[in-house]
Amino acid sequence: MTGLIPAYAGASVIYGAGMLELGMTFSLEQLVMDNDFIGMIMKSRDGVPVTEDTLAYKAIRDTGFGGHFLAHKTTLKNISLPSHPSVINRQMIGDWQRAGSKDLASAAHDKVTDILQNHQVKPIDADILKDMKAIVKKIDKMVAGN
Repeated sequence: MTGLIPAYAGASVIYGAGMLELGMTFSLEQLVMDNDFIGMIMKSRDGVPVTEDTLAYKAIRDTGFGGHFLAHKTTLKNISLPSHPSVINRQMIGDWQRAGSKDLASAAHDKVTDILQNHQVKPIDADILKDMKAIVKKIDKMVAGN
């Protein structure tokens, strides 16, 4: 059995990324966290893949009654299918604790620091930039009444 279960509810705009205090404050850390949340929401629009592997029937059967399959290799293999967050940690609690128990806000702060120190902006392709400037020039003339 394979297929795709659609999960799209119709939303096309998500507002307020990075905002705190009803938009009176902006946080780069909140923006990084919201990016993960929004990425998960957008990924859900693609639906849920339904295959023998994602259903994990064999893993559940092999684990048996009373066991758990959360640490099973099939579950671990499929854990990132829903999305690929950059700061949300999906480790098992013991692994997370051994790695230092970094909370989400601290992970987001580290990501912000890394971006501010290391991100290199890729220049816009010259042909695209030329077209964009032509559009802006045309609109400027229209607004000025020329």
